[in-house]
Amino acid sequence: MLGISLRQIEVFATIAATGSVRGAAEQLHLTQPAISMALAELERQLGAPVFDRERGRLRLNARGREQLPQAREILERLRDMQRRNPAQAGELNGELRIGASNTVGNYLVGELLGPFVARYPMVSLLLDVGNTRSITQKLLDHEADLACVEGPVNHPRLETLPWRSDALVVCAAPSHPLAARVRLRPEDFAGARWILRERGSATRNQTEQALSRLPPGRILLELGQIEAIKQAVMAGLGIACLPYAATLDAVATGRLRVLRTPFLALERRLSIVLHRGRYRGALIDAFLQTLTEPPDAQPQIRPSPPAGQPAMQGLQSL
Repeated sequence: MLGISLRQIEVFATIAATGSVRGAAEQLHLTQPAISMALAELERQLGAPVFDRERGRLRLNARGREQLPQAREILERLRDMQRRNPAQAGELNGELRIGASNTVGNYLVGELLGPFVARYPMVSLLLDVGNTRSITQKLLDHEADLACVEGPVNHPRLETLPWRSDALVVCAAPSHPLAARVRLRPEDFAGARWILRERGSATRNQTEQALSRLPPGRILLELGQIEAIKQAVMAGLGIACLPYAATLDAVATGRLRVLRTPFLALERRLSIVLHRGRYRGALIDAFLQTLTEPPDAQPQIRPSPPAGQPAMQGLQSL
């Protein structure tokens, strides 16, 4: 009969999350010797260490990374069993780790998290923002429970569900020569200086697709943050494709101009991404439910997009 206890599994998962015995002891309200003993016994039962010891820190090794998803699933299933207790009906607590690509995490976080936070205030949400490549890797490494990204994701271990539509817009400083033209043509962009996101971001990929439909230009800068690109564009350094939501404040104050480019396909789809092999417990199901509710259940007010650009509408179902 297995001698592994739920306490040992909980200690293992908590150390993996905090990176230290001390952090796990504080989170679980146990002494550090008790945490160390539980971990040592778990490793004895498994027949191998699950952490590498490096200067007082514990880092998951290959065996630990293999075992951690199973440990977390056991704990999540146990929590779901406890939630079926009639005395706890309707209550939802715990922790949900959400990854978000830059556009979503910086400009649409209210739409993504707001309805869930309002309905389940006892659930702790941990939001990790990065480019699409890094966020999907966190899903594959079981460092995130689900994610929302703006780029296409094609991986056999990941499942993608549509969330809502979105768009990029081509922007320039009001003083830029292209901003003064009423009707732009593709040839007007010959020799243009472009400011792009870093490689691995969905915005970069879509911008490169747009540039392939235009005469050759010059890539002046590559920056890792949308706000940095926006500041460079407003300073007159070049033009860029930016998420529509990121331009609203600067356009409203006259610091940024959206160029009409109906000849470019800049529409895109924001998606929820899940690991196919991860247990989908009550927390994930509840989160997905808040994203699929009809507009009258979760009213949202969105400003009208610039002329010539697609409206952004929430999807009714995944």
